[in-house]
Amino acid sequence: MKIIQYCQHVWGVGHLFRTLEILKALSDHEIVMVTGGERVDIPLPNHVREIHLPEIMMDLDYKGFLTTDAELSFPEVKAKRIKQLYEIFQNETPDLFIVELYPFGRNAFRFELNPVLKAIRNNDLRKCMVICSIRDILVEKKDQAAFEERVITRLNQWFDAILIHSDPNLVILDDTFSRISDIKPIIHYTGFVSAEPPSNSREKFRKKLNISEDAILMVASAGGGRSGAPLLRSVISAFRSIRIDRPSFLFVFTGPYMSRQDFEHIKELSGNGISVSRFTDDFLSYLIAADLSVSMGGYNTCMNIIATKIPAMVLPFSGDREQGIRVNRLDRLGILKQLNERDLEPKRLSKLMEEAIFRKPSSPVSIDISGALNTALWVEENVSVHR
Repeated sequence: MKIIQYCQHVWGVGHLFRTLEILKALSDHEIVMVTGGERVDIPLPNHVREIHLPEIMMDLDYKGFLTTDAELSFPEVKAKRIKQLYEIFQNETPDLFIVELYPFGRNAFRFELNPVLKAIRNNDLRKCMVICSIRDILVEKKDQAAFEERVITRLNQWFDAILIHSDPNLVILDDTFSRISDIKPIIHYTGFVSAEPPSNSREKFRKKLNISEDAILMVASAGGGRSGAPLLRSVISAFRSIRIDRPSFLFVFTGPYMSRQDFEHIKELSGNGISVSRFTDDFLSYLIAADLSVSMGGYNTCMNIIATKIPAMVLPFSGDREQGIRVNRLDRLGILKQLNERDLEPKRLSKLMEEAIFRKPSSPVSIDISGALNTALWVEENVSVHR
C-alpha cells in the first residue's frame, strides 16, 4: 500500500513525533511524508520518504505565516506549495491519504489542501481513501459554532474516516467538539500514541552518563520550546536551592524552536550539575534513568510520562485549553502533579521537586498507549488497495 501522510509542524514538534510513531508502525507499506515546517534533525524509518514543501512557520503571535527563505515572499511560497502538493498526488497515486489535524485544525493550510481533497473526490486525481488523524483535545475557537459548521462540511464532503489518537476512557472528542452526531465519516479511537520505551535499563543509561545509581537525576523539558523558557528558568533556579543529601544532576532540553535569545540565556545557566541542550533523540532513555521530570503538558510529553512511569510535575500551556484539560485529568488519576504559575516561584518549586522525588508511586492506572500499532492495524483492515 502507498500512503501519503501530510503533517505540518509550524509551532511545535509534537504533531511530527506523533506522526512518526504511527508511520513506524506502518512498516510494511510505502510512505511519502509531506512536511513543510522548519526542519528537525531526526532520522526517518527506511520505508518513509520525506518530501519537504517550501518552508513556512507561524509568527510568535500565532496570527500569520512567515517564510524561512528571505528571498521569497509568502505569496510566492504559497504558489509553489500549491503546485508541488498537487503534483505529488499526480506522481505518487496513493491508496491512502492521511491528513494530520485538518479540518479540525490547520485551517490556514486550506489553500493547498482543499484543491487536492476536491480533486480526489471529483476523480481529477486518482481516487484514494482519505483519513483525518487527530489528537485527543481540540483548542477552543472564538466562534465555536462557525468552526464546527466548517469542520462538519469539509469532513462530510471529503473524508472517509477520523482516527482519534486517544483512549476514550480518559478523553473523548465530544469534550471539545459538540457536533459528533453530524459527522458522517467513520470515527475510530486508536488509543494514545506513545513512543515505545527503549530496552536499555536505567542502570545502563546512567552508566553512559557517568551518573551513579544513588545520585538524583532530573529532566526538565519544554516540548517544541516556543513557550517553555519561564518554566525552564524556574526549574534551574529551584534545582540550585534544592536540599537533597545526594549528588544531583539536571538535564534541560529547551526544544528546537525556542528563540535563540531564550536558549542562550538558559544555556548560560548551565554548569554545577546542570546540562542544557536544545534536543535529544534519546529522550525516553533520559526519562527511564531519571527520578523526576518537570515539563510542559504537551501530548507527547504526557504519553512519555505514562510510558516510563516517571514521577512528573507538569505545567500546562496557558494559551489555550488543550494542555490544561489533559494535565488535569492525569493529575486526578495520580499519574503526574499539575503545576500552576504560582508554583514557578523558585523556593516553592524547589520544595515541590523535593517532595515529588521521594513521593511513593501511585497505584498503576490502565491507559491505552498502543495508538500507533492500533492505527496500523485499523488501516490494514479497512483500506482497500486497487492497483
